[in-house]
Amino acid sequence: MNPQRHNNLSTKLTLCKILAVTAFVIYIIIVYHNSESHICKLPVDRTLNKAATFISSPSPSPLSLPSPSPPPPTSTNVSQLVFCISGSVKAWGNRRSYIREWWRPNITRGYIFFDKEPTVDILPWAYDNLPPYRVSENTTNLEVYSRHVKPDVIRIVRTILETFREGDMDVRWYIIGDDDTIFFLDNMVQLLGRYDHTKYFYIGGISECIKSNFDFSFEMAFGGAGFALSYPLVEALVANLDQCIGTYPFYFVSDQILSACIADLGVSLTSEKGFHQIDLVDDISGFLSAHPHAPLISLHHLDIVSPIFPTMDKHKSLRHLMTAAKVDQTRLLQQTVCYHKQNYWTFSIAWGYSAYIYEQLIPRSILRRPFETFTPWSLIRKPPDYMFNTRLVTNNSCETPHIFYFHSITKVNSNNDSDSDSNSNSNSNSNSNSNSNTTSDEIMLTYVRDKPRQLSACSPHNSADHISKIQVYTPATKLNFVEHRGECCDVLNIDDKNTVEIRIRDCKKTEIIIV
Repeated sequence: MNPQRHNNLSTKLTLCKILAVTAFVIYIIIVYHNSESHICKLPVDRTLNKAATFISSPSPSPLSLPSPSPPPPTSTNVSQLVFCISGSVKAWGNRRSYIREWWRPNITRGYIFFDKEPTVDILPWAYDNLPPYRVSENTTNLEVYSRHVKPDVIRIVRTILETFREGDMDVRWYIIGDDDTIFFLDNMVQLLGRYDHTKYFYIGGISECIKSNFDFSFEMAFGGAGFALSYPLVEALVANLDQCIGTYPFYFVSDQILSACIADLGVSLTSEKGFHQIDLVDDISGFLSAHPHAPLISLHHLDIVSPIFPTMDKHKSLRHLMTAAKVDQTRLLQQTVCYHKQNYWTFSIAWGYSAYIYEQLIPRSILRRPFETFTPWSLIRKPPDYMFNTRLVTNNSCETPHIFYFHSITKVNSNNDSDSDSNSNSNSNSNSNSNSNTTSDEIMLTYVRDKPRQLSACSPHNSADHISKIQVYTPATKLNFVEHRGECCDVLNIDDKNTVEIRIRDCKKTEIIIV
């Protein structure tokens, strides 16, 4: 055989083998690929078909609909607050009028807990204008009772537990207070509405006096001023309360024990300036006339301080203040400052309480410091006494104001008609300038002089001794403290009838109150 021919044949056989093997491998790959594609493709196609059916279907299956969005949270209202008030049968006769001033029958919810069964002199119970009463549970059988330094406070601490056990529905906040605490409900609701009631919150205020805070705690809400606990916090607190009371047998007051138990749950105090313990004595008019820029939430110890209106007793004084509160709680005690530069006068208005005229121009930054007309709770002046700056009372005629107190409140409608509101002493003799300066939906407050200042004028030609009345016009709209930066005012008129007219208004965007 020809060697060259043999080599060509061998080469052809080799190529054929390679082609055969290659074809076989390709065949295997194709078979495997088609098989895998078939297996994987079937559910994908079905899913796509289902998706196409869902998209094109005019009536989708309920199972295929997305979950509905939760409804938006509703605003807090007073019926979602439950008050837990600690009381004493012995003191009740003098204090029940305080609760009547702020309690709203069939609207507010809560209980007053007495230390023993009410006596015949305070029965039958006036359920129509007072909260229902309860007698605190007997705590003498608790293990901690015998070793506690002041076992009587245990029953006060446990009033929150007993209130929670009442099982009230739709509760967002529990409010702790004393039987001589005065709450301003509208402001309370507005304040708590800023906070998430589904979280753990402990909201209140500390004492006005440094020593009181030092003796107890700078991080404790004082119960006389009242404080608010969110529902989740109370739920966790009561589950551990008796055990926690046993941890603190050396604390003398219930507020300390509750504060410690709340701290052990990992919750700190959220301080708000509108809660007032009033650990002050004597005349607190200076304090009330320079209230901090915050809604007034509570007052306390009004049965200990001097009457807040000097011509009335303590109970009538509170009732008189509440006539203004019933018209507009948001502005109550809020300080507004303006000037009459021709006379070199400064006006400081504490809405619903007092009005001051100074015979010199004084910056607002100074006027926000209260006159120290009061004494610290300890009765011993040893500065620094207070948690705020004060001004000393003086006989300097340029620094001592002419003082006017709230007398009446009137709603003024768009037809310039005045309707006396909630006050038998309302003055209806507004002069013509008052009417000409009013706008629709205003409220007019009248302040009258307390007594002659009995000081010489600051300068020969700017005496305010002849002024006997100040009329202040304010918008009928309520203040929103979330956005509110304080209001401004204008002196409208100083007439020959010894009356000054002032209008409170919104401050302009870049307006600064400066002399």
